[in-house]
Amino acid sequence: MPEETRVIRPGRGVLAWPGPDDELVPAGFRLRPDPGARVLAGGMVVTGGSPARVLRLSPAGARQVHGWWSGTPVPASPKARALARRLLDAGIVHPALAEVPGAPDPDEVTVVIPVRDRAAELARCLAGLAGPGRVIVVDDGSRDPAAVRRAAAGAGARVVARAVNGGPAAARNTGLAAARTPLVAFLDSDCVPAPGWLDALLTHFADPAVGAAAPRIVPHEAGRSWLARYEGASSTLDMGQRPSIVRPGSRVPYVPGAALVVRRDAAGVGFAEDMQVGEDVDFVWRLGGAGWRVRYEPAAVMGHQHRVRLRPWFARRKDYGTSAAMLELRHPGMVRPLYASAWTAAAWLAAAFGYPAAGAAVTGTGTALLARRLARVTGEPWPRPAGSAAWRLAARQAGGGTLAAARPLGSALSRAWWPAALPAAVAVRRLRFPLAALVLAPPLLDWLDRRPPLDPARYVAARLLDDAAYCLGVWQGCAERGTVRPLLPLIRGRDQASRP
Repeated sequence: MPEETRVIRPGRGVLAWPGPDDELVPAGFRLRPDPGARVLAGGMVVTGGSPARVLRLSPAGARQVHGWWSGTPVPASPKARALARRLLDAGIVHPALAEVPGAPDPDEVTVVIPVRDRAAELARCLAGLAGPGRVIVVDDGSRDPAAVRRAAAGAGARVVARAVNGGPAAARNTGLAAARTPLVAFLDSDCVPAPGWLDALLTHFADPAVGAAAPRIVPHEAGRSWLARYEGASSTLDMGQRPSIVRPGSRVPYVPGAALVVRRDAAGVGFAEDMQVGEDVDFVWRLGGAGWRVRYEPAAVMGHQHRVRLRPWFARRKDYGTSAAMLELRHPGMVRPLYASAWTAAAWLAAAFGYPAAGAAVTGTGTALLARRLARVTGEPWPRPAGSAAWRLAARQAGGGTLAAARPLGSALSRAWWPAALPAAVAVRRLRFPLAALVLAPPLLDWLDRRPPLDPARYVAARLLDDAAYCLGVWQGCAERGTVRPLLPLIRGRDQASRP
């Protein structure tokens, strides 16, 4: 059974979460189903989210869910509001943005822009903000502070100067300390905001449990070089087209700090100033660990000036990789190259060593065991013939999950393991074809998904170069921190049932 499956059974008590996790969804919220959500067993079972959840509903809960998916607002009933929270947290539903009551106004937001020199980029970023508003520019030890002051003065922004350069985390914390509004929007100076960029993000803060929300980051302008076209389709800052709750293991495990709106009450001590890269990932994960929700909202779009010159682009990708070791030490188990169940790992190992029939048998056994567990949730007697709701779910989660594992397995090879996999392929002839196929599968599948304005050969080459740079950074960070944990897969023996 794949580790992505979570079986949720009713009637087992309520999880006690700290702080804002006790907040119910406000009455009047309207919810929309995630594109991957499904209703089964006559409306009594709902499944979806990331990682996948299977939730058995009571008759009253089934009626509520049916109404919400048809546009009915969440009622004042505490039970209904608690169920709405469970569905939101699972990623099965998302807020219907156009109809969320109680959203804050833009004048409740202070924009904080950390910068070191780059006065021209700063001026362009400030020009994209509507009116002077509340804008704080944090000069993080610029070599030409007068140029920064001139750019800020032209837009009516306040400048807070740091005596010495402390990096993006320290600069953001300086701006956070100077802000007095309930919300703070962090923007990097190479962001290019457009009118309305903030509106969709503010709607999420009508939910008192939301501590931060992030927009989709896209290229400010389409590039013409092969690297610019690759970045336009596959930037590490772009978290995709689908909304999501943000947490490790979900469809969107983190959001970049280049554009991030944060509730001041949730920010705590702010960003980790001893981290030069990865500080935004650490910040978001600490928010979630404290019980706050973080939302990714692609309906809000932020333009960004991507790096499109090969040397600085490669160096930055390598820098990102160096953060893996520190993040894994601070958040154990969160930064691994591969997450898989023992069933999936066994099936792929059998296939890799030339025993595909054994791998199929392992997958079939895992599917049957998961179907048996799911039958207790769907309310079907066991055994049931193939075609029942439990079997369909199990086949999609276990069988389909094993096949889909080729993608993360290939990514693990190219992003973490190639310094070890390459010598193995040279030494063992029978491993060459399966390893090459696994390495090429993720970029080719990405090209098919995205259909970028770049031919497959150059897209695959760019993706492999991207992964190679990140991998070099991972190994460098492991050597500097004295750990190999970011290089080790996390294999789970069986799924853990979540029982809210």
